[in-house]
Amino acid sequence: MSVVPIPAVPISVVIAHHSGYGHTARQAAAVAAGVDSVPGVRADTRDVTTLDAGLWAALDSAEAVIFGSPTYMGSTSAVFQQFAEASAPVWAERGWQGKLAAGFTNSAGVNGNKDNALLSMAVLAAQHGMNWIPLGLLPGWIYTSSGGPEDLNRMGGFVGAMAQSSSDLSAEQAPSESDLRTAHHLGQRVARTALQFALGREAAARLAVTA
Repeated sequence: MSVVPIPAVPISVVIAHHSGYGHTARQAAAVAAGVDSVPGVRADTRDVTTLDAGLWAALDSAEAVIFGSPTYMGSTSAVFQQFAEASAPVWAERGWQGKLAAGFTNSAGVNGNKDNALLSMAVLAAQHGMNWIPLGLLPGWIYTSSGGPEDLNRMGGFVGAMAQSSSDLSAEQAPSESDLRTAHHLGQRVARTALQFALGREAAARLAVTA
């Protein structure tokens, strides 16, 4: 079995997210743990509530960006949308062109139109010329009669990782363990893909030099 080389400098995956009550922040932490589980890749978790130079610098140097937002009224939060609109100067200069992107969201409802929030993130990534990475899991729970709420991807999403947090539960109690494992899977999937992209780019550069 071939051994994947580990880069001398860790590849950065930024988790750019907003969390209104802490539930989505807990989901973001699970995504970050998934990223950090891949040798040679490190997670850089950023709260987009603060649009400072550090945020934009981290995004500029990242190999991949995983967007995260609660789903409010069927869409991303106003804070996340403010961040998306503030990225317009980066868009104009194609600053994120070719980067990898993915997304996650959380809402109190089992459905809550979470897909709409994830699709708005995918459109944001597409406008920036980024490459979207879907969740890559089959639906869990009620997809088959033998499924249960402990299944990975119990929300049955495809575009990104979904989670559900009942409105009367604290961030210490929700999202559920299965939703957090699904978020971990997304982070790990993006990290592995980022590693493949980075190593492939390096190999292509070496071939170009020797050609």
